[in-house]
Amino acid sequence: MMKQDVIDGPDLAEMQHWTRLIGRAQQMILERSADLAERAFKIRSLEAHPNLEKIAEIQTQMAGKGMAMWEQFLARANPLAGNMETASPADLDRRFADPRWRDNPVFDLIRQIYLLASEYMLQLADSVDGLDVHEKEKLRFMTQRLVEAASPANFPFTNPLVVEKTIETRGENLLTGLQHLLTDLDRGQLTHTDGSKFELGRNIATTPGKVVHETPLYQLIQYGPTTQTVLETPLVIFPPWINRFYILDLNPQKSFVRWAVEQGLTVFMVSWKSADASLADIDLADYVDAQIDAIDAVRDLLEVPSVHTIGYCVAGTVLSATLALLAARGEADKVASATFFTAQVDFTQAGDLGLFVDDEQIALVDSLATEGFLDGRYLAATFNLLRGQDLIWNYVVNNYLLGNAYPEFDLLYWNGDTTNLPARWHHSYLADFYRDNRLAQPGGLMIHDVPIDLRLVKTPAYIQAGIEDHIAPACSVWKIMDYFAGERRFVLAGSGHIAGVVNPPAARKYQYWTSEAPQASFEAFRKAAQENKGSWWPDWMQWLRDHNAAEVDATGARIPGTGKFTAIEEAPGRYVRMR
Repeated sequence: MMKQDVIDGPDLAEMQHWTRLIGRAQQMILERSADLAERAFKIRSLEAHPNLEKIAEIQTQMAGKGMAMWEQFLARANPLAGNMETASPADLDRRFADPRWRDNPVFDLIRQIYLLASEYMLQLADSVDGLDVHEKEKLRFMTQRLVEAASPANFPFTNPLVVEKTIETRGENLLTGLQHLLTDLDRGQLTHTDGSKFELGRNIATTPGKVVHETPLYQLIQYGPTTQTVLETPLVIFPPWINRFYILDLNPQKSFVRWAVEQGLTVFMVSWKSADASLADIDLADYVDAQIDAIDAVRDLLEVPSVHTIGYCVAGTVLSATLALLAARGEADKVASATFFTAQVDFTQAGDLGLFVDDEQIALVDSLATEGFLDGRYLAATFNLLRGQDLIWNYVVNNYLLGNAYPEFDLLYWNGDTTNLPARWHHSYLADFYRDNRLAQPGGLMIHDVPIDLRLVKTPAYIQAGIEDHIAPACSVWKIMDYFAGERRFVLAGSGHIAGVVNPPAARKYQYWTSEAPQASFEAFRKAAQENKGSWWPDWMQWLRDHNAAEVDATGARIPGTGKFTAIEEAPGRYVRMR
């Protein structure tokens, strides 16, 4: 096949050949789909069975769509038929956005057959009766992942961009792609960006500060002030230990840390140590103790009665337990406010991650842990799978098939900078939180022999969720509102788990929704909420000031390393560099 053929397309004889060939391919796909579905029915449950009436209806619909597709394909070979092309759902699919998928009738047919077969498989999965909700969602999830993997865009000879690139480069793209693949196999991880372009402390995680406190589990970074006065109450940020803290300090333009410092806050950041064998016995109580230790360290250093706190994702989940423990001990006044970034406390609507949590899956995860910790690359693969098209197959095409150079993107560098988790903690997190939902049950968890009851928490809380969050769905994050007893403000941000949080005002991106009147449910909030353009960060800052606007001079212990805690090292510290 020459490049010109790829652009102009086949003649009538070739069209007839492709009609027979692809017709057989379509039949094979449908037969294979039915076979896979039948196996899934048998494996999932003895009670599960296909709904034959639904399947007959689906097949009738697919036959009609297939006939229309063939008619359009054959019409393109008839010069007397004129232009009979109509808009197709395939035109809206980002995988097939390049016009070369439409310009060539064969590739146009390939993509439409694929989408028709995909629709058939997904509807077939939905036609199973006798499964509980969890099993049915799991079946659909796995079917969707199979459908994504089978896309013709993912294979060299059914992707017109790859065919053309291979001809142009005389196969050099495939050789480069093979080198990329072999390198990733050695790393045990899919590469998303050129890691050699980033260096912690030089062009990423650059906000000036010093490590002023350290334990075997975390380092505490204090950032230097940029204003003459600062708010009296400092801020302690607890990032998730599933990833590195610098998601909140990617670069000066995106950095939440730098922005908060510029607003007159004294900011402290916890940098968690990536787990090794020395942390094998770490559990929930240890993370709660670490949060309290950081809170007390800052109170002691600055001689203040309380601190503002932020808990991001899993660190927010644990922060809720920390607040409940402090309340039970009569020490709730150590925390002036608590902000939750995309955090969950009730996991009944925890999204697709919940599909990975049952006894079988937990046992599998446990088997992957060695020397008392779980390699972070397994977690990265799981999170990538949740957005397989964006974080897996998109890069398979670009890196391995097209052989393109890696982009320079700080967010992707952070995404690939994995951390290990203590195996004991990770097992507990999956079993106690996701599977058994014990945090949401009064007394369901015990920390230092104290029953944890979220209803005791009266600390003012600012709760942020992302409208497109696939890790912590907004409806799940909302549930904090149902448990805490104090003042609560819920804010729904545009975008998802990362971009919904990391959205600096200067970018003028997205929007957020608020409701000044109390709402009884997430659904009621969505109906009543008012949309606001841009970042929610200023709304949060005003909320903090409304609780305590008192200021002090940015001198003495407000400058890192000059108080009773001497500087251990420059930010971002060595824990964030440990692998």
